[in-house]
Amino acid sequence: MEDADDGRSVGSGARPMGAKEFQQLSEFIQNECGIKLPPAKKTMLEARLQKRLRVLGFHSFGEYCSYLFSSTGLEAELTELLNVVTTNTTHFFREPKHFDVLGAEVLAAWSARTGNRREFRAWSAGCSTGEEPYTLAMVLLAHQETSPGFRFSVTATDISTRVLQQAVRGVYSEDKVEDLPQAIMRKHFMRSKDRTRRLVKVAPEVRNRVVFQRLNFMEEFRLEGEPMDVVFCRNVLIYFERATQEAIVAKLCRHLRPGGWLFIGHSESLTGMRLPLHLHSPTIYQRRRETGEETS
Repeated sequence: MEDADDGRSVGSGARPMGAKEFQQLSEFIQNECGIKLPPAKKTMLEARLQKRLRVLGFHSFGEYCSYLFSSTGLEAELTELLNVVTTNTTHFFREPKHFDVLGAEVLAAWSARTGNRREFRAWSAGCSTGEEPYTLAMVLLAHQETSPGFRFSVTATDISTRVLQQAVRGVYSEDKVEDLPQAIMRKHFMRSKDRTRRLVKVAPEVRNRVVFQRLNFMEEFRLEGEPMDVVFCRNVLIYFERATQEAIVAKLCRHLRPGGWLFIGHSESLTGMRLPLHLHSPTIYQRRRETGEETS
């Protein structure tokens, strides 16, 4: 889940969303997935839900709310609503300093400390359409070439089933990769044989390193396997209120190995939060090692 964008004005068909409907929907969305929609986001929500109203054959947001809050409607529509609410603007090697630190500092120190005796585990939390976890896999593959015996896995999660479906496919328009170096393009991407389609696909050796799954930060969750060595959770916290941000990061820390690294977005900060982290540099944190905790 990434940067937000504003919706357009309401199209023809449904009557405008009233204040009552907006309050019902915004409170429900915040309770379900923690995303806060202030009154300024009413037009955006209204515009994004237009397609759902058309699909369901409703002519007002009152009808939609009545359906959503019914027992049958809630089960059928909840995932669709969350897909509509979440936004997913991202690209490969976004905020490149993070990947520079990962490659030059984190991985080098990790291999030296552990001797590559165990698997390095990375988590892209709020992975959107897959560019971030695939970038992680590319950086880790590059380290593998220079560090014999290095093994790794990448877990990628998001609340939106729609973006997860796209991420698993690993197919992107050419404009998504136009700024990437040609060496990376040749190594990690395949162009469509039909050049008129202007599509590229992430190469199998990268796609096969990433496991995608749906995850809602507002629910209790458990990731399989050993704790993570690095967590990327960037431009996700901006959607939540301060208390919810702290609760989410606390959950991330429970899945982060002592000495492990957390990367957040450039517009986010954990200052003042009671968390087992210390600041390495802006937007980069390391989990503190507690006495007696395993760190290798």
